[in-house]
Amino acid sequence: MPVGLFRVCLLVITAIVNHPLFFPKENGTVPESTEEIIQKMKQREESLRLEQLRLEREIADQEATQKALEKAAVAVEESKEEKVRWDMWTALSMVIFLLIELWRQDFQEGNWQDIGGEEDDMAVLGKAFKGVAFPNKAVLASFYEKRILGTTGDMARMREMVEGFADDLLEALRSVCNRDADMEVEDCMGVGSMYENWRVRKPFVCDLIVPFAPPEPYCFRCQTWCSGDSFPPDEQGYGTIKVCRADEDTAGCICDKTKLGEDMLCLLHSQVSSTRPSSEMEDLLCFKNTQYLDADQVMKWFQIAVTKAWNRISHKYEFDLSFSLLDSPGALKIKFKSGKSIAFNLTPVVQYENSDVYFISHFPRSSLAADISSSTHWFLTFAVYERRFIQLVSKTLPANACHVSCLQILSFLHGKQCSLTGPSGLTNYHLKTVLLHLLQARPSQDWAPEKLEARLQDMLKFLEKCLHEKKLYHFFIGNGNVPAELGFPIIFQRAEPLNLFRPFVLRRDIYRKMVDTFHEMLRNMSALISEYTVHIPLAHTNGIRKEPL
Repeated sequence: MPVGLFRVCLLVITAIVNHPLFFPKENGTVPESTEEIIQKMKQREESLRLEQLRLEREIADQEATQKALEKAAVAVEESKEEKVRWDMWTALSMVIFLLIELWRQDFQEGNWQDIGGEEDDMAVLGKAFKGVAFPNKAVLASFYEKRILGTTGDMARMREMVEGFADDLLEALRSVCNRDADMEVEDCMGVGSMYENWRVRKPFVCDLIVPFAPPEPYCFRCQTWCSGDSFPPDEQGYGTIKVCRADEDTAGCICDKTKLGEDMLCLLHSQVSSTRPSSEMEDLLCFKNTQYLDADQVMKWFQIAVTKAWNRISHKYEFDLSFSLLDSPGALKIKFKSGKSIAFNLTPVVQYENSDVYFISHFPRSSLAADISSSTHWFLTFAVYERRFIQLVSKTLPANACHVSCLQILSFLHGKQCSLTGPSGLTNYHLKTVLLHLLQARPSQDWAPEKLEARLQDMLKFLEKCLHEKKLYHFFIGNGNVPAELGFPIIFQRAEPLNLFRPFVLRRDIYRKMVDTFHEMLRNMSALISEYTVHIPLAHTNGIRKEPL
């Protein structure tokens, strides 16, 4: 009992002693007021808000950086895809370009002057000429027999006479020339329409070319526009002729390109041979202060030589000989006492290497060669190969083939039209080029004599197409299908095709005149042919309709 009471009293005393109001702790503080607590809570809230804003900014920056990285990755990926697409387009373009180039080469090597079918070509002619009536077979046959066949015998007699006189004249020319200093003249060759048997219009004029070479120890070194040297576009088809010593290196010795000292001597060239006075080169018909053959100098030399040769043999003939054109080296005219005359051209040429391609200085009666200011540029003629090609193809054609007849009729119509409306840029050489293309493109049986009307239409359609496109390619240059039997130089087969109508692209007045002349010829065709055609009975024309172009 006393022990329990004692424990209760001890507990009460301990509780009283530990009460905070009676004995506060040393570190204890009186509870803060409500305002202070609220103030601290606001400050805490403000600090948390600022911290939240900072975290939001950091998160936004991180998101922006992430987006930028993603965009950069997308851009890189797109650029890779674009590059892949661009590479694909580039590769595709290259493939297309190569295919086009291969097609172009095949087109040039094959039928590179597109002929097309007769029905397709009919659309080539303009609408204004659909009503033009084409002469029927009976009218064409009568016209050909009356107007053209009669000239064949006259041409043969004239060729024989001119060739005989030309040989005699050239033999006399060799005798009057100095063999050690003057040019060496070779035998002449006949080229052109008179020797291809398709010339129809009078006066008949024989074209003869005379190759010549320099005296020993000199030689000619020829350079063409397609031999790798730089020639401007308007000089395509031309070349230069350099006069060199036969023992001179083509590339030239270093002594000609560098200045040797006074005590140094070239072991290949002596001092005498290395110096060439300008007078010596002018004696070799070169342009002043150059080694290039001058066409004007050649013309003067040839005219003087022909004059001397004629003075030597004139006593043997009962006619006079004179120059009909002074701006051509050998445009000669024979005048008989009866008043009749015969004209022929004797033109000096230079052989290209060992081929039958020749550099020719002047074209007396045609506009084949454009006006070149430099007299050291010579035009290349392929007349010998053209004659050989016609002869070669003629052997494979049917008897009495109509290819020559087509060219004769078209040449006659063109000549008659030019006599009415004046000359144009279109020449007989253009007409012959059209025939050469058709001869290569069409099979042999298409040139049977009964197909004269159809082939003549083909020539007119082809020519109209070329005039419309302003493109008529030279037959030999760039043509890889030239028969191997001709032995044609490969350098010209691999060259870019030469457009014979290129000079008319910039000269619009001449081109317009040429087109107008052709269209007028189409309109007047029936009238021009009927003028030289005998009357055809109706029985011959029944059932034969006039086929419009």
